[in-house]
Amino acid sequence: MLWRGGKQKLLASERKHPDRVPVIVEKAGRSDVPDIDKKKYLVPADLTVGQFVYVVRKRIKLSPEKAIFVFVKNTLPPTAALMSVLYEENKDEDGFLYMTYSGENTFGSH
Repeated sequence: MLWRGGKQKLLASERKHPDRVPVIVEKAGRSDVPDIDKKKYLVPADLTVGQFVYVVRKRIKLSPEKAIFVFVKNTLPPTAALMSVLYEENKDEDGFLYMTYSGENTFGSH
């Protein structure tokens, strides 16, 4: 998956923000949750998955009683995992970590 704008922008961002990881968040295909208004993020490396899920919830204005699940490569990551660790283990060849969100646990945890 290659993001338009290319690797040059990503490399420049990495040099400017070495303490952040580049993440692209997209809604799962048939999910019933709202679309996100911003897909590209430079996330603090020490942020946990749970904290990032909170950011996603706020961006899509999801009501507190609704559930949201975030997946990396069709797997539900642990909420306590650091985004930097998730990035190192799962980054795409284009240098981004791709995450998908859904209102349903569509893939289950592995």
